[in-house]
Amino acid sequence: MRRTAPPRPLPAALGLCLALAALTACTSGDTEPPRAPAGLTAQAGSATSVHVMWEAAAPTDGVTGYQVFQAGQLVRDLPAEKTMVDITGLTPRTPYDFTVRARDAAGNRSSLSAPARATTPDARAEDRQPPTAPTTATGSARGPRTVRLEWAAATDDTGVTAYDIHQGGVRIHTVGPGESATTLDGLQPGTAYSFTVRARDGADNSSPDGPPVAVTTPADPAQGPGTAPTAFTATASPGAVDLSWTAPGTGRATTEYQLYVNGQPVTVIQFGAGAKPGGPATHRLTATEPAGTAWTLKLRARLPDGNWGAFSAERHVVLAG
Repeated sequence: MRRTAPPRPLPAALGLCLALAALTACTSGDTEPPRAPAGLTAQAGSATSVHVMWEAAAPTDGVTGYQVFQAGQLVRDLPAEKTMVDITGLTPRTPYDFTVRARDAAGNRSSLSAPARATTPDARAEDRQPPTAPTTATGSARGPRTVRLEWAAATDDTGVTAYDIHQGGVRIHTVGPGESATTLDGLQPGTAYSFTVRARDGADNSSPDGPPVAVTTPADPAQGPGTAPTAFTATASPGAVDLSWTAPGTGRATTEYQLYVNGQPVTVIQFGAGAKPGGPATHRLTATEPAGTAWTLKLRARLPDGNWGAFSAERHVVLAG
């Protein structure tokens, strides 16, 4: 009788490979690509650099990164939180075309965005003098997620080539030399922002900051709770003012608040790790001014993204003796 040898076990690597293949065959993966990025702009920042930016994808698109192309060649690969980039090492007085596409966690890639073109200015290698700062700047909210900024033109010995808008010390937008206003989109509702404008010349010299522009976007009822503390109260007692409020519904514990008295920031109230109250937050403010002194108080919360939220309602108290 001929005996049949028992089957030998599969090598571990091959067994894993077959198991993964079976799993893939039994499950339907994500094959739908994200939408192409919109709002692509390109602005020459100097004779050898171009600032490229685009609108962030909606959270429902599941985008995990962006790829930036120059003349069809990949020049930058960026994470999802980056929606702007400086392309450097370019040639002066040369036109450049850029496109961007998005990718998701499954590796699906969108189609390319509409192209944007920028032309670098002449090089001025010996230019070491920065432009003057814009002398005036104003801003206003145009909706829960939009702010309009305007500024006075700067001057430079060789000519301004761009204006950079900064928020929280970070450049968030760039426009051309002939612009004296811009609209910023994609902001957070019910949030306090501070913007500054800098001028830049063809040698990449940047001016000092122009005057800061403080703008608070209004709350958006469609986006859920606002960012302002609610139920704010202030009660005077001899030598103190007792404060109470309810934290804004940001989805995370709020541990830091900025308190204003008579329109000026006077202190930052912080709750340490594990000290965040479960109910209304409270704080006792020491008062050393004479009895009868009038105070107007308001406060705002530090949001999870690091910005300050909208102010609470103002409360008026008269210090007690």
